[in-house]
Amino acid sequence: MFRSKSYIAGDDEIQQAAEDLKKGSAEAFHLLYDKYQLSIYRFCLKMLGDSALAKDAFQETFIKVYENRKSFRGANFAAWLYTIARHTCLNVLRAKKEFEIFDEVYHGQTNEPNEDVGMKDFIERAISSLPIALKEALILREYEECSYQQIAEILGIDLSLAKVRVHRARLLLRKMLTPLVKELNES
Repeated sequence: MFRSKSYIAGDDEIQQAAEDLKKGSAEAFHLLYDKYQLSIYRFCLKMLGDSALAKDAFQETFIKVYENRKSFRGANFAAWLYTIARHTCLNVLRAKKEFEIFDEVYHGQTNEPNEDVGMKDFIERAISSLPIALKEALILREYEECSYQQIAEILGIDLSLAKVRVHRARLLLRKMLTPLVKELNES
């Protein structure tokens, strides 16, 4: 699935590759794939919380990029790519939710055994429990290191709303993680 990167492409090369991709250049597609493959997979994994679903969403994202290459307009290929990945992940989450509702109604809920989880797992679960709008903004900011302006472009929202969503996500995480921090400090 992942190809090794031979070098890191600069902004000018990315912009040129995006323009060449619109014309159908396979070389441009490979350059863009090499540049963004890990960050898009990581984004899908954080959004979906399941490696199998993330791999499917990742592949679907790049298929959509190629299929819709002629519709790319603008100067920010990364924002366009993340927007496609975001919509793909949201579609997967909708389908998963519909399946889970069906599964619980007709087959009964399954109780997962209580088990000790590490700090990382606890944080991952806390992030997964955030509302989608806050979760995607937080993932883009903290894991993908996007600027607030890039977050606003990817999510199609105002800059101020991007800042608010990241801030609210951090506040909710802090609230969820406070008991764990207290427990760790007491022991």
